[in-house]
Amino acid sequence: MTRFIKQSRLAASPAAVFRFHESPTALTALIPPWEHLRVAETSGSLQSGSRVVLKGRLFAIIPVTWVALHTEYDPPHLFADRQVSGPFSSWYHRHRFLDDGAGGTILRDEVDYSAPLGALGQFFGGWLITRQLERMFTYRHETTKRLVESGASEPPR
Repeated sequence: MTRFIKQSRLAASPAAVFRFHESPTALTALIPPWEHLRVAETSGSLQSGSRVVLKGRLFAIIPVTWVALHTEYDPPHLFADRQVSGPFSSWYHRHRFLDDGAGGTILRDEVDYSAPLGALGQFFGGWLITRQLERMFTYRHETTKRLVESGASEPPR
C-alpha cells in the first residue's frame, strides 16, 4: 500500500469548500482535460453509500470503468470514497477540509492505493503513478482554489 498526499491552503471556510465539492457539477469540473474520463453515473451525493462511475481511457488508449463508493461523510470536515472496481488493485481516498485557524481551509487529499499488477506494477509503474497523481491533484487543487476564492458555490456548467 502506498500513500499519496496533496494539500493546499484556500482563502475560504471549510464549509464553503465542502459545499463546493457537494455541487453536482464539481466532479466534472475537477477532472483534468487530459484524463479522458467522464462521469457516466452519479447519485448526486457524497453521503456514505452513494456511488460514482467514471468511464474513459487510461493513457488515451486503455478502456476503463472506475466505480467508487462513498464510505465516510462528515460535513464540513471529510468525505471519502473507495474503489469498488477500476484501474488500481485498491484505492481509498479521503478528502479533508481542515480549518487553518485564520479563516481559511487546508484542502488535503489522502490516497492509499495499491498499483495494478501488485509488486510488479509498483516496481515498473510506481514513479508514473506518483507523477500522474501529483499532476491530477495539482490541477484539482488549483481549480478548486480559483473557483472557490472567486465566490463560486459550484462550478460553471
